[in-house]
Amino acid sequence: AHQLKGYMGKCEKLHGHNWKVQVYVIAERLNEIDIAMDFHEIKKITNELIAPLDHSVLNEIFPFTERNPSSENIAKWIYDGLVKKIDNEDIHVSAVTVWESETASATYYE
Repeated sequence: AHQLKGYMGKCEKLHGHNWKVQVYVIAERLNEIDIAMDFHEIKKITNELIAPLDHSVLNEIFPFTERNPSSENIAKWIYDGLVKKIDNEDIHVSAVTVWESETASATYYE
């Protein structure tokens, strides 16, 4: 659950979503079995990173104690965490999209 401080509308109140996360990875080269990175490994790393957010009040988890837990900021937080865990000379996290509903999403990339 989260709330958007300063937002004028329903989202200012505590509410929840069934978030969906999309991770985009690009590769300079494919590995010895001709893939960039195993999707299972990307999913495992992503799930480990976001596990503390599940069934939590996001406003109480750093860095969302200091900034709104908007879809945009959540996408950036996941992106930054994945870059630290995945990026190397051959593989780069290129973008993260966070969906808060079937029609509302935010993408972060650098």
